[in-house]
Amino acid sequence: MKKIVISPAIFERYPQFIRGIVFVKDIEIAESNKRIKKPLNKIIEQRKSEGQDYNDHPFVKAWDEAHLRFGSDPIQYPPSVKTLLARAMGGGGLPFINTAVALFNYISIKYLVPCGGDDIKKISGNLFLDFATGEESFMGLGGTKLEHPEKGEVIFYDDQSKQIMCRRWNWRNADFSKITTDTKELVINVDGIDGIPLSVIIEARDELAHLLQEHCAAKLTVGLLTEQNQQMDLTQ
Repeated sequence: MKKIVISPAIFERYPQFIRGIVFVKDIEIAESNKRIKKPLNKIIEQRKSEGQDYNDHPFVKAWDEAHLRFGSDPIQYPPSVKTLLARAMGGGGLPFINTAVALFNYISIKYLVPCGGDDIKKISGNLFLDFATGEESFMGLGGTKLEHPEKGEVIFYDDQSKQIMCRRWNWRNADFSKITTDTKELVINVDGIDGIPLSVIIEARDELAHLLQEHCAAKLTVGLLTEQNQQMDLTQ
């Protein structure tokens, strides 16, 4: 039985880490949906109108500091929420990959927290968050070159195949586990770190779950991983 597991070593260094989980057992994912594009565009315009440098927002800075603590440069390898905000506010908006990805991008921009998702059927073992040994393998979205992480880098990986789903905690996703219109079973993570209240992660997770049910006919369950609860079974 597959599980999502956070290594105890992660909590030793980051005791305030929180991972909200949306486990989707069945879903209908489409290439486009005007009902989803409207709120996504609206939250982007709202963020632009606020005129704030979100690099200075405490939630965003908390992730910069978390990356620095495992030796990663958040300028060269920005946490996903920073990359998403930069693209959204850069004038060109965001590419609409598919309905599921658009919804968790919306949640990420609204709550200013990293979100990411993976197709469970592409993963052979447990979904494991831990510090890399350097022997694991990674091929980024749209990439053709096989890479290996730096030793000590935080990675989310398949503990059986040793393929990485996401490098540098939430910097770059892999191609092999990406969510497509053919995906039926997936896990979405909504992450919090020092200074990001538990209530924010729970609210973001639950809104995402509701939107997936409303717009994608998703059958799902939710969970929460913390220092006190470090793993979750992905049951049918």
